[in-house]
Amino acid sequence: MSGKLLGAIVGAFIFVAVGEVRGAEVTITDQQPQSVTVRNVKVQDGAVAGEVVNSSPNVIRDVQLLIRSTWLWKNEMKPGEDSRSDAVFYNVEGEVPAGGSKPFTYRHSSPMKEDGGKFEVSVTVAGFTQLVPVKR
Repeated sequence: MSGKLLGAIVGAFIFVAVGEVRGAEVTITDQQPQSVTVRNVKVQDGAVAGEVVNSSPNVIRDVQLLIRSTWLWKNEMKPGEDSRSDAVFYNVEGEVPAGGSKPFTYRHSSPMKEDGGKFEVSVTVAGFTQLVPVKR
């Protein structure tokens, strides 16, 4: 096969491949859906408690929360030896009805001792399953 013919075949293949990729557009967003949120988060005696709120029109289940406990030293310029920060995924058992809420409580496996600093705790929704009824 001649070099020109091979170049034409490779060029045509690249054109077809690029054309197929352009035809299959995918939109990716970093925005979390606001239909499931967390409210009234409180930390007491090493336990993190709050409510999962379902603002969607459908039942949800398998709610997974990301609970981050960030350790802040009293003197961040001269921190101690160990980092006490932690992050865990916590599964909320059961279903949350449409427009409803469900309480949750997570207990840390190790005590949250606050000598020499403090914990800053945040809870976000990492994932969930939405049960959408089939319309016939």
